[in-house]
Amino acid sequence: MVPAEVPDAAAEPDGLEDRLRRFVTIWSRAIFPATATSLTRPEFEQHLLPLARRLRDALHDKIFDAAPAHGVGAALVAAHCTDPEALARSLGVVDAYLVLYCGASADPAGELAAEELRARSARLQHAFAAGFAQALRERTLAEQEAIARSALAARGAAEDALHATEARFRAVFEGAAIGIGIADLDGRVLEVNDTLTRMFGGLEHHVRSRNFSEWVHPDDAPQVWRMYKELIRGERDSFRTEKPFFRNDGTVLWTNLTLSLLRDVDGVPQYQLALLEDTTERRLLTLRLRYEATHDALTGLPNRTLFFERLEKALAPARETAKDGAKESGSAPPPGRFGLCYLDLDGFKAINDSLGHSAGDRMLVEVADRLQSCATAPGEMVARLGGDEFVALTTGPDTEREVAELASRILGALATPISLDGREFTVRGSIGIVEGRAGESTAAEVLRSADITMYRAKSAGGNRFEHADAEADARAITRHGLTTSLPTALERGEFFIEYQPLVHLADGTVHGAEALVRWSHPTHGVLSPDRFIPLAEHTGLIVPLGRWVLEQSVQQARAWQEELAAGTFAGPVRINVNLSPAQLHHPGLVADTVEVLERIGLPPGSLCLEVTESALIGADEDLLKPLRQLAEMGVDIALDDFGTGYSNLANLRRLPVSVLKLDRSFTQGMQQHPADPVDLKIVEGIVSLAHGLELAVTVEGVETGAQAEHLRRLGCDTAQGWYYARPGPPEMLHTLSMADAV
Repeated sequence: MVPAEVPDAAAEPDGLEDRLRRFVTIWSRAIFPATATSLTRPEFEQHLLPLARRLRDALHDKIFDAAPAHGVGAALVAAHCTDPEALARSLGVVDAYLVLYCGASADPAGELAAEELRARSARLQHAFAAGFAQALRERTLAEQEAIARSALAARGAAEDALHATEARFRAVFEGAAIGIGIADLDGRVLEVNDTLTRMFGGLEHHVRSRNFSEWVHPDDAPQVWRMYKELIRGERDSFRTEKPFFRNDGTVLWTNLTLSLLRDVDGVPQYQLALLEDTTERRLLTLRLRYEATHDALTGLPNRTLFFERLEKALAPARETAKDGAKESGSAPPPGRFGLCYLDLDGFKAINDSLGHSAGDRMLVEVADRLQSCATAPGEMVARLGGDEFVALTTGPDTEREVAELASRILGALATPISLDGREFTVRGSIGIVEGRAGESTAAEVLRSADITMYRAKSAGGNRFEHADAEADARAITRHGLTTSLPTALERGEFFIEYQPLVHLADGTVHGAEALVRWSHPTHGVLSPDRFIPLAEHTGLIVPLGRWVLEQSVQQARAWQEELAAGTFAGPVRINVNLSPAQLHHPGLVADTVEVLERIGLPPGSLCLEVTESALIGADEDLLKPLRQLAEMGVDIALDDFGTGYSNLANLRRLPVSVLKLDRSFTQGMQQHPADPVDLKIVEGIVSLAHGLELAVTVEGVETGAQAEHLRRLGCDTAQGWYYARPGPPEMLHTLSMADAV
């Protein structure tokens, strides 16, 4: 028992060293009765003083390290404090008095909070116990070796030496810190020491009267009894194993068991010698550490580590079963199946941002409890991967049905509102489901597919589950690969530009050309803008990419104008370049455009910047200001995809545009004669309105001569499309005969 000595701190304002000495006094009084030492108690107290000082210093180190406590535990064993009671009492003293005597008084500045001191004290106790156990184990092993040497030396010794050997053996036998037992070859226990008796509950006759074969435990390793039979037959001299035993009260004693065969001078087996080291506390500590390493600290659910172990275990036997089935031509049972639900909460970030992380943690705990209630059947488990991401796993022969039912139960469990800080919140979640035959994919592949599928469910609106689709996974993986390779693609020169001519409908001459960027991907080949422009906008690469396209296009337009002036080329004199919404918001748009035009020497009137109608819906003056500045310089602004953004036609008056580009959807009904009269009326009205506002009209997607003729009669100014030419290299425009196309 730890002495109950609690000082009045206010009445004893003594120094740090005095308080440390009182701590040592309490410690020595607690463990001295359990110490096998020749020192007097005052001498023993002086021996403990430097050890206590190491504990105090470790408690207050600025960078905490529990290693000194490990050494203190070892030093206690070195001082012959090998009785387990000494360890228990020491830990009790440290727990009760270390912070009390060596805590605040040694920390006058108050740098360490009481909770931190208690946490450090707990970790020092763990290290103390580990050092004590390790030193005791090393001492025990040394004693085991001494015992073995003594036992071997006893054989063949002379009669007069035998007595001395037996005396030494008896001294070691009775005073050893490990349990020692001797049995005959039939397994009847003949002799036990006090340590072994205490290990089994303290009743010697309950141990001595037993037969070793009676100590069977369900957790015995399969080879234990096989090795035991080999030892009895004389086929082996010893073996060592970890073995549990049932005590008389039904509790379990875990030991490191070393069983040796003792032979007579002729080599004939005579006895069994058992050496048992009690590892119960160490095993419990190991199990506790294992639990903490494999479970989430907040929710108590299995964490990513344990989940991957479980998932890999569910997949690995299926691979072995498949191999066995191939050998036995169908005689093996069918491989198992698995189903996995990957859950991500919808809008959880808003909870953290609005109520704080403490409220978010409480919500996660509640969600974890609900998920655990959904996965109670055999073969089911729930784990938290991190943040607001959870997984549920089910295994068995019918997971195709069970995993969908599990996902439905999860969404149903989340539907009930959660109360936080007096407010109720409805939790929504998106679930990606992967189900299949075990062994066909690795654990990492399964989780990646589930993650991709979960985001597909989230993109579809959330609060739902989606099943994995191999084609969708492949597209997502490809999209991710393109995203990651985009930043270096521009540096590697993988982008190039194709040009599609813009044609005067009145006379069929080339009016200009639109620059269309392409990506020559080393793996996927030539990619059109719709494959990578959205990714470039998402990653922010669209600004440097757009500047590169502008510079290349302006250089090409300048080259065409020089050829036109020299009379070697009758081609486009204007260049159209697309601007993305992200470029419109970039503060350097006007400065970059002016710098490129001036450096290359292209007049502003030879450049037309195309902006989609959807990018200008609801645009304020701050967004329109750079476009107005460019328009005032003489740069044409074209409103691209006109008619798809549901904008108010009256807003055209406030936009700094000079060209309307009609979307191809307006002219689909004009590809054949007779043309759709509704389409004709709509286009006629738009052309009339545009011309009334002094805007030119360009039509995209012209594919037939009939379309071109209808558009010419309706008064459209220019057109582009496959009817005239597909996008191609700039040299293509040298040989393009527009007279043949009309």
